[in-house]
Order: sequence, then structure tokens, then C-alpha cells
Amino acid sequence: MPKTLLGLSGSLRRASLNAGLLRAAAELTPEGTRVQIGSIRDVPLYDGDLEKAQGLPPAVEELQAQLQAADGVLLVTPEYNNGIPGVFKNAIDWMSRGPGLRMWAGKPVALIGASPGGFGTIMAQDHWLPVLRTLKADFWAEGRLMVSRAGDLFDAEGNLTDSASRDRLATFMEGFAKVL
Repeated sequence: MPKTLLGLSGSLRRASLNAGLLRAAAELTPEGTRVQIGSIRDVPLYDGDLEKAQGLPPAVEELQAQLQAADGVLLVTPEYNNGIPGVFKNAIDWMSRGPGLRMWAGKPVALIGASPGGFGTIMAQDHWLPVLRTLKADFWAEGRLMVSRAGDLFDAEGNLTDSASRDRLATFMEGFAKVL
């Protein structure tokens, strides 16, 4: 039976570099593993009053169902002001509510990201570590992938076109798939 990764991009732009990196990861995942691309687009800002009155929003319930069914998670993170994008952290916070926290425990998680800057997403990836530790996720630290100067490596639609970057991504995905 094939293994499934839940892939989430931390950017809402459809042609974002990170959404493109996630699509490329899905294309380059080795045989026997597939990436289900989830969406954080419809996740509202966390509001404890809303949760108390209405329960989990449908978009969060859908993400939790995808998380529950997944053998692992691929977080594709942009870096905003040297840290985690608020919209991405908000979605993960919602996903950990209710039964969600148990779903993260022991789940293999890998981080990748693309940035037009010279340092890739190193700071955002580092900022995810305490979050993943709190979720009790099993962070895969054997590989690290940051795509720097990404504006030159993607086309206008946000597709990764650089063959060297695609090769590095394929190697990363092959390594992560082995731990599932």
C-alpha cells in the first residue's frame, strides 16, 4: 500500500515559490509514496470564542482528516521577516485543537522552503523546531532543503524549472520517504 504525505504550503499565493516547490515535491516523490496537497487557504484566524461556540471550522476538520490519514507531513515554509509566516503557524495551531494534537504525536515531519533571498528559509525552518517539538512530531533532521535565490529558479506560474534544484528535491523526497 502506498505511503501518503500531507503536503502544506505556508503561502496563500497560487503562484508562490513555496506552492511551486510543493507541487514539484509531489511530482518527484518516489514510487510507493504520494503527496496529498492540502490547503490552509480557508482556515480562519484562531479564535477561542469561535471554537467554543461552533467547534472546529470545516477547513480545519478537513486538514485534520488529511493529517490523520497521512503517514507523514511535508511543511513547505516561506520565510517572512526571518520567521514563520503567521498564516501558516495559525493553520498548524488550529490543526492541533481538539483531537488534532494526538494526530501530530510521532508523525514524521520534514521542512523545506524557497526564498528569493540568499539564505533560503533557514530561519523559518529553525523557528518551526520548537513548534514541532511541542506537537511531539517526529522531525526528520537527516535532510534539509532550502532553495535560495528562488526567483531565478521558478517560472512565472511558480513552477520549479531549475534542474539542479529538482535533483536536490528528488533526493530529499527519496530520503524522507524511507522513514515513513
